[in-house]
Amino acid sequence: MLKKTSLALGGAALFLAWNGLLLLFLWSRPGALPGPQSPPQAPGSRLLPAQLLQLAQDAEAELRLQRELLLQIQKFSQQQQQQQQRRQKTPKPPQIAASAEAEPPVIPVLVLACDRSSVRRCLDKLLRYRPSARRFPVIVSQDCGHAETARVIASYGQAVAHIRQPDLSDVAVPPEHRKFQGYYKISRHYRWALGQVFRTFRYRAAIVVEDDLEVAPDFFEYFQAVLPLLQRDPSLWCASAWNDNGKEALVDAGRAELLYRTDFFPGLGWLLLAELWDELEPKWPAAFWDDWMRQPEQRRGRSCVRPEVSRTMTFGRKGVSHGQFFDQYLKFIKLNDRFVPFTQMDLSYLKKDEYERFFLQQVYSAPEVKLEELQKEAGKGLGAVRLQYRGRDSFKALAKALGLMDDLKSGVPRAGYRGIVSFVCRGRRVFLAPPSDWTGYDPSWS
Repeated sequence: MLKKTSLALGGAALFLAWNGLLLLFLWSRPGALPGPQSPPQAPGSRLLPAQLLQLAQDAEAELRLQRELLLQIQKFSQQQQQQQQRRQKTPKPPQIAASAEAEPPVIPVLVLACDRSSVRRCLDKLLRYRPSARRFPVIVSQDCGHAETARVIASYGQAVAHIRQPDLSDVAVPPEHRKFQGYYKISRHYRWALGQVFRTFRYRAAIVVEDDLEVAPDFFEYFQAVLPLLQRDPSLWCASAWNDNGKEALVDAGRAELLYRTDFFPGLGWLLLAELWDELEPKWPAAFWDDWMRQPEQRRGRSCVRPEVSRTMTFGRKGVSHGQFFDQYLKFIKLNDRFVPFTQMDLSYLKKDEYERFFLQQVYSAPEVKLEELQKEAGKGLGAVRLQYRGRDSFKALAKALGLMDDLKSGVPRAGYRGIVSFVCRGRRVFLAPPSDWTGYDPSWS
């Protein structure tokens, strides 16, 4: 910019000098137009021809024009220099931040596998729905050393990265936990696999799924959209694809775009940041890692984002839990079947202050009803209502009667936020809620 300005100034100055010389030449020629002090014209001399006089006047006008132009160029040059000085004084953002804004972030999907050759069902859907192999690399971490499962994973070639847990030995467990050996191995595998993602591969975020999960068409769209929320809101520590009360009769499938905050760690397809792993890795538990995540010492008052309609479903009845909850709840979870363009939506309503302002108002302005009223009325098309509970036993009785999961972890109900569980009953939005003067969770409710 400065080089172009110098050239322009030089050109203008040269033009002025040329026109000045031209005028000097014209006025100094014999017979030039006399000035006020010029001697009388000699007899026989003739006046400057009309066209030459016009030329001189034009040159003088051009000189004035060029002078104005020169002043404008000088002013523009000064402005450019001032802007350049301001830019030099203002610190530039780090290059990595500029790159992150220019391109969507890379979010790997970590698939925890063991001895299920049905991992193919999980991988097929992941590869079918992911919008970009570069932005969503799939890493399959295999424990157990199961040969058939290893062959299935290898059949995908370069489409997935296959890593193997090196330690397949039994874990030393207390005698009373001998039957829980599988839970110890799973926790060990999680620690190793997450360490590979965040320490060896150095990713800044990751989506974690297990080999018995099938994903929805907008699974990647959802996580791509909620990632910035986790990065900007320290009151959030994860985003999950799962709704614990996501059975078809309990959700509004027509409102698949609805997202909530929840104090319950859902798992079953979840997103975490590298900063969270920095916090959790040094104290990672020997077993039962998901329930450990739900303890107040780990949660530290933070919440997760979860959807109205789940973006994962589990098809793994067989496992270390021996099908616990599968036949009663998990196999009935509604998997979202339409694409919601989350990245084009404003999700700022999920920030803590905004969310509590509108969500709590919505809950506690809803009329309170009794269970009997709710069960006998067809509620489709009617407004939201509130069922109130006042203790652990009251909550469990209402949840069981309504088909909700009634277990609590460290006092937190599944899918609950500030003790409130949102669901649909007979087509009507219902909030199972504590009194409005709720003061916090009681860990003894378990």
